[in-house]
Amino acid sequence: MKISIDSLSSRSTIGPQTPEDELVKLAKQGHETAVREVIRRLNPRLFRIARGIMDNDAEAEEIVQETYLIAFSRIGEFRGDAKLSTWATKIALNAARMRLRKRHPTEEYDSVSEEFHQEASVIAFPGARQRSPENEHGVAQFREWVESAVSELPGPLRVVFVLREAEGMALADIAADLGITVMTVKTRLFRSRRHLKTLLESRIKGGFETVYPFDGARCAHMADSVVELLADFIRPPS
Repeated sequence: MKISIDSLSSRSTIGPQTPEDELVKLAKQGHETAVREVIRRLNPRLFRIARGIMDNDAEAEEIVQETYLIAFSRIGEFRGDAKLSTWATKIALNAARMRLRKRHPTEEYDSVSEEFHQEASVIAFPGARQRSPENEHGVAQFREWVESAVSELPGPLRVVFVLREAEGMALADIAADLGITVMTVKTRLFRSRRHLKTLLESRIKGGFETVYPFDGARCAHMADSVVELLADFIRPPS
């Protein structure tokens, strides 16, 4: 691939304020800094979605990595008709579904069992960054309740709950991405909230924006791994 980078593509000009269309243009050219910025922006959303379907962090991270490999290998097909996050979300959902189908080829993903995953791995729920000493115990206990309750939800209920409560997606968008009806989305939200109600009734409408966090060192490690795997595509920054 022959790469031509203009003056706007220098490392110093790429960051959180870079417009998405410019970032996509540079990523299509294999610009490493642009690719890393795309990964940084999409990591939290994609991990939450993958973790909403898979039962543990390790599998979710594998899905996220697979999503990036597919996305960057096909980024020439991205036309900008939708947001980059929407396009990548669909890739992540498909990758997770394929993983589940390989594991349970005779089981339909759209069928939801009411059996909760008592052995599901629990994720860190960091909550507020600053707490007074007198509130620490109560916040820690609430965090533990949230971690356990969300992790125990069956996968199809959990992913709908995460997309709605953590990502704030519209019901119609969730339905479109999952290939189900809006009514099914509403039903699954009701069922997930019913399970959580006994623990979180007074706080069910808040606090879920930090469920399944993916930032800091984990975010940086994902970027390093993807860049390494895309060595033939990526142009190192000059």
